[in-house]
Amino acid sequence: QVQLQESGPGLVKPSQTLSLTCTVSGGSITTKYNYWNWIRQPPGKGLEWIGLIGYSDSTYYSPSLKSRTSISRDTSKNQFTLQLSSVTPEDTAVYFCAQGVWSSGQQTFGYWGQGTQVTVSS
Repeated sequence: QVQLQESGPGLVKPSQTLSLTCTVSGGSITTKYNYWNWIRQPPGKGLEWIGLIGYSDSTYYSPSLKSRTSISRDTSKNQFTLQLSSVTPEDTAVYFCAQGVWSSGQQTFGYWGQGTQVTVSS
């Protein structure tokens, strides 16, 4: 059973960089055809996909967030990390990490972390 756990600060000041880590257990982030995602849900809104890092270290980002987003990984710790720069209060959300696989041009999410609240405020 794959388990994901987000960690990082719950409060970030405007203009700073938000940094979150997802620790994966029960499976390897280098397992073929697995993709590791960051997704967020602002208060009162739906889920927003931020980006992913693939099993081969490829990365893909939401066009709307691409200029501020970086996702990297540490295979020795089986972790992947989100960095979102120049944050504003509009980046306040519950942030999730999730495992996904691609089939027929679509990604299906199999395992999710429990989510972590990040608030952007001075």
